[in-house]
Amino acid sequence: MDAAKDTNPSCKLHTRLRLWEFADRYIFEPIDGLADLYLSVSRASGSMNLVEELPPRSPSINPKVQTVFGVIGVLKLAVGSYFFVITDRDCVGSYLGHAIFKVTGLKVLRCNDSLNTSPEQKKMESEISELLDAAEKTMGLYFSYDINLTLNSQRLYDVDDEFKSRPLWRQAEPRFLWNSYLLEPLIENKLDQYLLPVIQGSFQNIQAEVGSEKVNVTLIARRCTGRIGTRMWRRGADAEGYAANFVESEQIMQSKGYTASYVQVRGSMPFLWEQIVDLTYKPSFDVVRQEEAPSVLERHFKDLQKKYGAVLAVDLVNTQGGEGRLHERYAKSIEPILSEDVRYVHFDFHRICGHVHFERLSQLYEQIEDYLKKHKYFLLNEKGEKIQEQLGVVRNNCIDCLDRTNVTQSMIARRILESQLQQIEVFGVNDTITKYPAFDASYKVLWANHGDAISIQYSGTPALKGDFVRYGKRSAQGILNDLQYSLARYYLNNFADGTKQDAMDLLQGRYITSVSRDMAPPTKAGFVESYASARLAFALVSGAFMFMMMSLRHARHDARHLLLSLLWAGLCIGITHFVRSNGRVFTNRPRAHKSSRP
Repeated sequence: MDAAKDTNPSCKLHTRLRLWEFADRYIFEPIDGLADLYLSVSRASGSMNLVEELPPRSPSINPKVQTVFGVIGVLKLAVGSYFFVITDRDCVGSYLGHAIFKVTGLKVLRCNDSLNTSPEQKKMESEISELLDAAEKTMGLYFSYDINLTLNSQRLYDVDDEFKSRPLWRQAEPRFLWNSYLLEPLIENKLDQYLLPVIQGSFQNIQAEVGSEKVNVTLIARRCTGRIGTRMWRRGADAEGYAANFVESEQIMQSKGYTASYVQVRGSMPFLWEQIVDLTYKPSFDVVRQEEAPSVLERHFKDLQKKYGAVLAVDLVNTQGGEGRLHERYAKSIEPILSEDVRYVHFDFHRICGHVHFERLSQLYEQIEDYLKKHKYFLLNEKGEKIQEQLGVVRNNCIDCLDRTNVTQSMIARRILESQLQQIEVFGVNDTITKYPAFDASYKVLWANHGDAISIQYSGTPALKGDFVRYGKRSAQGILNDLQYSLARYYLNNFADGTKQDAMDLLQGRYITSVSRDMAPPTKAGFVESYASARLAFALVSGAFMFMMMSLRHARHDARHLLLSLLWAGLCIGITHFVRSNGRVFTNRPRAHKSSRP
């Protein structure tokens, strides 16, 4: 299946450029033989034009020179223009025969030399520089020079030759085009050969031998940019129906000349709710504008049906506590649209599986097996002809759509892969992946890495429960890792993700600097609030908790230690109450966000 065989040669993207950094301009020199013209960018204004030759050089003019592998885009702001270029890349595999690269080096070229240097200008530049530094660290960016990576295999197969002949940026699925906003200045200048579509997500690949046959499995994650953000700062859906942490996961199997694909999606519960950080370990969930929940949810599911066909919503949250209230709202809001094409299944993952009995997911599979068989998967034969297509999608969610969701998706994907291999007779009728230990081990790692990549982008840490996905069972080390990751998430959510969220919004064209996130006017801070530090509060709570546990350990033998442990417990409670009351003073909060595009 050569999805890009009809691509117009004049639309070929530059794969390698020599970047010249002159005092007054940047020059991009194509060194891949695709063009004779150079792209010149003014360092004063960011204006762009094509030129026929390099500026004159002399012993006194010695520009820096380096090789770059593409221009991701341009950010145009009041304080100047900023070019994002790829300074390093790794080839991570192929998608339907075309090389896929991961961005491993990203650099920002500043074009604001002509701006004045007033104090306010310097302050704004300093603020933007901090966000650009965070933007340069963006993880999980992938691209191809030859094929549309934003479309899954089935959709790519169904498009016509005229569509495939367009420049790659015009073929891209807007939901998954991570650099859509950054490409706009290049589009305005009609620089098609520099317009490199990029996705954020994951791309993993394994090869295994099953008897005399080779099996290639590729796993791709495509993150939607509609409500992109960090764990605590992007929950639920927006009014347009875009859900937070919405990711399309496509598993592709190739063997004996056959190609099969299966797509699942994950995303936050699609109505308006939030969880604002306040230094407590688990801030409360708040449903916003409850009366709008059914219409927002309906908008979300109509979009899913348009793109995937039938939808099975698998809800993995608890039935008790705050999660239970969200579950009730979800179940109630989806009820009016339930039909043959929209189903809803609730599975209380924590109550049924606990922390170790994930094999009980078989109970969930029994509930959805009929849906999976009815709606099938995409399959091409040895001649590249379509045998069948996927007619519906499973939409998974928990609270974060990370840990429980990844365990569940990996279980569904495993069952589908076994069905595919049985159909093309690589497996016997009753064979499973576990029959082939080497295949089984690499397949578990494939899905564990997939879950870690998605989790790091949203929460800042690898996925919890990863030991089960990676090794097929829970372990003491895995549980300790989960504790470490949970504490890291707490710190990042409260003290780091605000800046990260601002950087994400900046790159998506949704960042404004003039409005504070807090709508109420600021009040004068009290003495404690003025001198308290978020990190100090976190250290005090952690230290008090540690000493309390040490004292309790000795309390069985000494009444004095029992009294001491009670005092430490009181200190823990007091500090926790204080930070709960004043948490929003300390947290690293993003500013107000407003979309600059429809």
